[in-house]
Amino acid sequence: MSLGTLATTLRRNRAVRGRLRWYMISFVFAGLVINYLDRAGLGVALPFMGETFRLSKTQEGMILAAFFWSYDFCQLAAGWFVDRHGPRKTFTFAAVWWSIFTSLTAAASSFATLFGVRLLLGVGESPAATTSAKVVGRWFPRHERALATGIWDSGSRGAFGWWRTYRDPQEHPRVSEEELAYLREGGARWEGDAGDERTRWRDLFRHRTIWAMMLGFFCLNMVVYFFLTFFPTYLVEERGFSLLKLGLFGALPGLVAIGGEWLGGWLADRRIARGESVTRVRKTFIAGGFLVSTVIGVAVWVPAAWMALALLSVAYAGSTFAAANIWSLPADVAPSDRQVASIGGIQNFASNFAGIIGPIMVGYLVDVTSSFTVPLMVIAAVALLGAFTYAVVLKRVEPIGAPPAAAGR
Repeated sequence: MSLGTLATTLRRNRAVRGRLRWYMISFVFAGLVINYLDRAGLGVALPFMGETFRLSKTQEGMILAAFFWSYDFCQLAAGWFVDRHGPRKTFTFAAVWWSIFTSLTAAASSFATLFGVRLLLGVGESPAATTSAKVVGRWFPRHERALATGIWDSGSRGAFGWWRTYRDPQEHPRVSEEELAYLREGGARWEGDAGDERTRWRDLFRHRTIWAMMLGFFCLNMVVYFFLTFFPTYLVEERGFSLLKLGLFGALPGLVAIGGEWLGGWLADRRIARGESVTRVRKTFIAGGFLVSTVIGVAVWVPAAWMALALLSVAYAGSTFAAANIWSLPADVAPSDRQVASIGGIQNFASNFAGIIGPIMVGYLVDVTSSFTVPLMVIAAVALLGAFTYAVVLKRVEPIGAPPAAAGR
């Protein structure tokens, strides 16, 4: 077969199996963009609001952490709720809730009211990530999950449209039989799939895989949440950025991080599609991304602001390179479709302790040392722990309870 004939055949096959799944993930991406803009906006404003409210760095850290207190402790219930009621209803309800409490942030006039609004915002945003993982598990075959995950998770970097558009694959009026067959053959996780539905929620905690995912994701979010909380303050107070410079250059690490996440997802999917072990690909990409993110500890030692910004951009991209594969894990390891969002909620519950601990730790250490050097070195050390967790503690990436023969998939 000539190269031209081969290319024509591949294009025909892509057309036959349909692309509706990519349309679905674009809506998830849009929702997560709004979600993360709503939660991260305060981090940009706080360096300037802190003077008006007369807040110490420790108090600023407590306000930034308030969101994660409620967000985190709602994760376990959120995962269960998504598995029970499905992505369509859950995401719509969550988007309405978080939109209301984002708008109420403008009415806050003191430490106490700002703290309270952030707590309630966290409740509303808690189902977003687990819903997204559920959508990927249902709409994407195994060898396309990492890129699809990278797309929706990079949105972190409207409700009515989601309600009108989203359906599960087997219920969507526009999905073709060819695309359904492609998803089924590729290992998409559907309601009533061939997995083990007898596993109870509490039984998930008996598995080493779950505990490794919990610890590893906590380590990742220690890196990521620095950028969503104290990063603007670091640029203003440690590197002398004005509000104008913050607006011009402060978004650079986030943009680089989006590229890192899409690249990590695309490369992982290509290797899995070529027949490489899911275990090997996931562990290599996640641990490798963590190792790159440790340069966050080098950024504090370079003399020029542009050098620090470049290293922080690389660190952020390293963490998101790993994240595309981390959020693919719930669909990879769930015994059946009924546990995908629950496992996503469990790992997200553990990971968001980083949102509770991290901002307070950074704020306190800055108050004590008058510098960001120590907190960023601590975050770099946690990133090293994350690389070790996924490389060594996590063993095989396969459905929990699967027989050994399935391990090499």
